[in-house]
Amino acid sequence: MALPQENRLKRRQDFDWVYQTGIRRRATHLHIVAVQTKSPCSGGLNESQFGISISKKVSKLAVVRNRLKRQIKAALRSLLPQIKPGWSVVIIVRSSILGCNYWQILRELEQLLLKSEVIRGD
Repeated sequence: MALPQENRLKRRQDFDWVYQTGIRRRATHLHIVAVQTKSPCSGGLNESQFGISISKKVSKLAVVRNRLKRQIKAALRSLLPQIKPGWSVVIIVRSSILGCNYWQILRELEQLLLKSEVIRGD
C-alpha cells in the first residue's frame, strides 16, 4: 500500500526545490532533506509531502530498490499521525541499508525526523 496521494512528492521541480533550500540531516543508512513549505503562524498549512531517492549505486537490481522503497513508505505511514503539516521531505537511501530490516529503518527514520523537527516530540 502506497502513501496517500496528498503525501507524495512527485515532480522533479519539487525534488530540486527541496534539495536547494532544505535542511540536511544524516544518519548511517538514511539522509533527509526537509523544508517547511509555509510558516506555522499562517493558517493554510498543507499536508506534509515525502519523496524517496534511491540511486542505482545502492543496488543494480530494481527488485531490491523497490523493496526498500516499500519498507520506507510503510515506515512513513506508521509515522504520519505524528508528522507536523507543511513540510516537504526527500529521503535519500545509502547503500549501507542493504543489511537492515524494517524495524531498523523505522527507528532511524524516526530519529532523523525528530532531529529535523518534522515530527512531534511527544
